[in-house]
Amino acid sequence: MAENDMSPRPMGDADIATPPGETSFQPAVPLKDQGVEFEPAGGGHDTGGSSGGSGMRQQLTDGAGKLQAQAGDKARQFADMGKERAAGMLEQLATMLTDAAGQVDGKLGAQYGTYARSAADTVQGFSQQIRDQDIDQLLDQGRELVRKSPAIAVGAAAAIGFVLARVVQSGIDTERR
Repeated sequence: MAENDMSPRPMGDADIATPPGETSFQPAVPLKDQGVEFEPAGGGHDTGGSSGGSGMRQQLTDGAGKLQAQAGDKARQFADMGKERAAGMLEQLATMLTDAAGQVDGKLGAQYGTYARSAADTVQGFSQQIRDQDIDQLLDQGRELVRKSPAIAVGAAAAIGFVLARVVQSGIDTERR
């Protein structure tokens, strides 16, 4: 056989090493039990200072906290803007209903015009209620409504979704002109 031949050869007695009978195996004692302390590569112990992994972890935590606060502030600003837009749209709807009430009086009678005015007053009151409350109060009322009557909540969500889609669509159409 050649020296660089990779084919297996049979094992012989010389290939098997047998330890002497008088040797006994003693496992090493764990270093943590021997008072040996290890320090991170940055030096020093993890005391929460600005050096080492703890300092970096604290910086990341602080940065994440700032980003979370900024995101919360931005979300609140958007919610306030949305609240104002919704209240404005409801006021426009109330105005349209009031204007339509005059036409309804002439075509269908005063009784139906009164219904239209009543609906306009209700929408106007709802708009004012939205303006007067902050976002947290509105969210609490929404949660309570969902708990008490989930079917109405689903219907309201569908109606709100439709109105919001119309508002967004009108904003997109305005930008295109």
